[in-house]
Amino acid sequence: MANRSDVNRSEAGPLGSDAPTTPAGPGRGLAYAASAYGLWGLLPVFFLALKPMGPVELVAWRIVFSLVFCALLLTVTRRWGAFRVIARHGRTMAIMAVASVLIFCNWQTYVFGTLSGHVVDAALGYFINPIFTVLIGVVLLRESLRVAQWIAVGIAAVAVVVLAVGYGSVPWIALVLATSFGLYGYIKKRVGGTVDALSGLTIESLYLLPVAGVALVIVSTTSGLLIGAPGPWHLALTVLSGVITAVPLLFFAAASRRLPLVTMGLVQFVAPLLQFIVGVVFLHEAMPLERWIGFGLVWVALVVLMIDLAAAAGAARRTPPVLP
Repeated sequence: MANRSDVNRSEAGPLGSDAPTTPAGPGRGLAYAASAYGLWGLLPVFFLALKPMGPVELVAWRIVFSLVFCALLLTVTRRWGAFRVIARHGRTMAIMAVASVLIFCNWQTYVFGTLSGHVVDAALGYFINPIFTVLIGVVLLRESLRVAQWIAVGIAAVAVVVLAVGYGSVPWIALVLATSFGLYGYIKKRVGGTVDALSGLTIESLYLLPVAGVALVIVSTTSGLLIGAPGPWHLALTVLSGVITAVPLLFFAAASRRLPLVTMGLVQFVAPLLQFIVGVVFLHEAMPLERWIGFGLVWVALVVLMIDLAAAAGAARRTPPVLP
């Protein structure tokens, strides 16, 4: 894949390179984006189907089977050569090690929240993630915020306070998810030009494989492993956890090459919205008035942020290029 021309890469499917290319049509990009965020939004249903398996064992198997699936894809697509080039780059591998720690924290927190009846909290984490990403730009990149961005951050901060009062404690599941995924996105952006989605997930799974092994040994010697205990279908679903981890990521990479930032920013809310619906409508998680007010404030903050993003993108398009 690494030797394709830019034109060919622009037409590649979800297994193509992550390098920026000329869009190959917004229709296909929207299909990839909707598939990625739709699958992420329905993850709670998938993980709940794996009960009575606990979060530690589930995440461990997710790591193992993600690595197996990625290895199969690298073999089928003949991309081991590109993977070895990345693996020989020490600085990139060091950055990916940090990314693997962050995504492990994210996975473990998300699965714990889902299996413990806090799907709505998990949805909240991904609703506030774009706002946390703005804060990362201020703290780590020394970026200056526009007025609308400051307003969005302020509204989100008030929302967290309201939710903390409504919960009786800080909504730590949401905050950990937003923090870990926001920092993970920042780390991955630093290597985005050199590490494609498939190679990245393979490297992260390799780094986490010893952690998964230790987790499985501990579970097996304490409560006992539950993979396949309810029946063959349970084993099949556990094996599919690798597929359900990798496929949305590859769809996302394909969509990001074809859609403008504003469109991706809007479509990303499909996932937490679906999670919210699953938690409230199907799992009947409690939504007292304070939580509705808190979520309402978060949604207002996101509207402000998206309007500002659209305005900034429009201004950039209208600005004439600077001639050399």
